[in-house]
Amino acid sequence: MEYCNMDLNLTKEDRVLKDSAHKFAETVMRPISIQLDKMATAEEVIAPESPFWDYMRKGYSLGYHKLPFPEEVGGLGLTPFQIALVMEELAWGSFGLTLAINTSLDAAVATEGGEELIKQFTIPFCQCTDASYIGTWAITEPDHGSDTLMPGHPSFRDPKIKAQCKARPDGNEYVINGQKAAWISGGPLAKTIVLMCQIDESMGHAGGGIFVFSLDRPGVSKGKPVHSIGARELNQCEIFFDDVRVSKDNLVAGPINYEAALLAHLSMTTPMVGVWSVGLARAGFEEALNYARVREQGGKLLIEHSFVQAKLFNMFTKVEAARQIARAAFVYNWSSPPEKRVPEYGFAAKNFASQTALEVTSDAIQILGSNGLTPEYLTEKLFRDARTTLICDGSNDVLGIAGGYTVAQTYPRKP
Repeated sequence: MEYCNMDLNLTKEDRVLKDSAHKFAETVMRPISIQLDKMATAEEVIAPESPFWDYMRKGYSLGYHKLPFPEEVGGLGLTPFQIALVMEELAWGSFGLTLAINTSLDAAVATEGGEELIKQFTIPFCQCTDASYIGTWAITEPDHGSDTLMPGHPSFRDPKIKAQCKARPDGNEYVINGQKAAWISGGPLAKTIVLMCQIDESMGHAGGGIFVFSLDRPGVSKGKPVHSIGARELNQCEIFFDDVRVSKDNLVAGPINYEAALLAHLSMTTPMVGVWSVGLARAGFEEALNYARVREQGGKLLIEHSFVQAKLFNMFTKVEAARQIARAAFVYNWSSPPEKRVPEYGFAAKNFASQTALEVTSDAIQILGSNGLTPEYLTEKLFRDARTTLICDGSNDVLGIAGGYTVAQTYPRKP
């Protein structure tokens, strides 16, 4: 459904990008996402004959996997505003599939590691048109979840924190041992990885390192794909490292600058999840609106009842407000150099938009009544998908703690 964009500066190119993305989301993503959601196991979702691969190949052929990349490395060269515009449309079609095509953060992080890593990872990823290049980002562990995503908070530097995945230097290499949690997005299919793990135990989480490397090496193994409550189109699994050797040339950031590098990274990923959450929330609102326009209750259409109109207006207001904060935070942080990004903007965008997605999809079910609880209607799936957004890329509770500490220490920030 077309919506009135309050940004009056949309160019013709912006509108073409938005409309093309919406058509792809409506005709390809949503039908496939519904199919995948109904599959019995996570293995079935990513099986060779699964429609998941139809989506991935089409998405890669259209370049949606390389939305954030500049033209000089083979990306689309879009502005941050255009990236946000397109991503909202894709997430309207499917939050899980949008995330599934955006797991290759190794290709992005490699741009911070010099020309050789760009040649090995970034350029091949951007050149890929058949979804044969899929990467992943691994940071959380069985005993360490969102606490690994709190750079800037004092707890991040607590030396009592002992990670479950560690790297020790050995000549010109690092030897990696340990385990990453079952929630590694893209893990089952990934051939490459950006790995955050501990190097200096005396610094707590802050003593970490960021590695970019291929997974086709001795000592790497994976767990069983996870079947979760929502976003079932996304594949996740544990990854194990047993004396895995990685060249020091594959280290992008070490203990000296790990905390700052991770904070700069999160300042970009959290508003991105916020933008996706807006697309999901909008999908819930529109499902309820369309249903209310055709469903009769009490001798007239639902949409003619004042109570329903008021509830729809409340949903509409939340979606519009979430879009403004998520898009603004996204554009600001994606337009700024690492040292100028504002993490609390990203955290606020993610928390507000994801909470909006949960509330709006819940209200959508309320408008549909019992029908909204059944898989015959999309609202039930959207609600389950929305529930995952409050944990994805850092739980809202923990991001609230990190954001609150940052605001207390830095507000007001100087331009």
